[in-house]
Amino acid sequence: MRIGAVFPTTEIDNDRGAIRAFAVAAEEAGYDHLVAYDHVLGANAGSAAGQRARYTHRHAFHEPFVLFGFLAGVTSRIELFTGIIVLPQRQTTLVAKQAAEVDVLSKGRLRLGVAVGPNAFEYEALGAVFTNRGRRIDEQIELLRRYWTEDVVSFAGEWHSIGGAGVNPRPLQQPIPIWCGGHAEPVLRRVARLCDGWYVLGSPGAESAAAIDDLRRYTTEAGRSIDEIGIEARIPIAGRELDAWVADANWWRRHGATYVSLHTMEAGLESPTAHIGAIEDFKRAMD
Repeated sequence: MRIGAVFPTTEIDNDRGAIRAFAVAAEEAGYDHLVAYDHVLGANAGSAAGQRARYTHRHAFHEPFVLFGFLAGVTSRIELFTGIIVLPQRQTTLVAKQAAEVDVLSKGRLRLGVAVGPNAFEYEALGAVFTNRGRRIDEQIELLRRYWTEDVVSFAGEWHSIGGAGVNPRPLQQPIPIWCGGHAEPVLRRVARLCDGWYVLGSPGAESAAAIDDLRRYTTEAGRSIDEIGIEARIPIAGRELDAWVADANWWRRHGATYVSLHTMEAGLESPTAHIGAIEDFKRAMD
């Protein structure tokens, strides 16, 4: 099982040195990957949208592709995972280009996590349609893979029309692995049909175990093996001691997870140094 760390985007501020220090510390501690969350906008906390959203305009979010372009230059080994890009609110062709560029600059270290996202206000601000996002993401995944593996793409879909064009440079990985995030039945069926892996949003327990069983069944129905699909779970540390973090990781390992990532935000850590200390403690405990 590969061990990663969630980049503490909402709590690391805008200090370039701290951003670099966290990534380098994770790599030097032996972490396998870094996870970056995605939100382009946060709603005003006092607005109706802000009251429904987990994150607001007061939460800083470093844009994952730009962040990973920087981290590609200050690290040499650690994998870079978008967990997740809200894909249907973005232009598919531009995502293909940005992801390919990150993969080239990182020498093939990008893993692209995608999902539909919960925020209608973000879609509206980006000029995208919120209500059909679940159906559109399937077509987007198909088109991304074609951009990454074909010199020239001709494509006529429900939402995309490409009349013979291609991205250059193309990624070193052809295609870049695409993982899908979420917990609802349509997400699990999408993972089974289309994705290289599943980014789990649940916690250890009966519900997550049942979801893994569902994924195994849907994968068989789709004519694939569960062994083709990676599973990554997130381990939050807030309000919990180190032994509980380790217990979570071991639970996920027993239930077939191939990756876990430590989430150090929302735990009252007051500095980037404290976040680094937490990931170092966890890695030592898991070694």
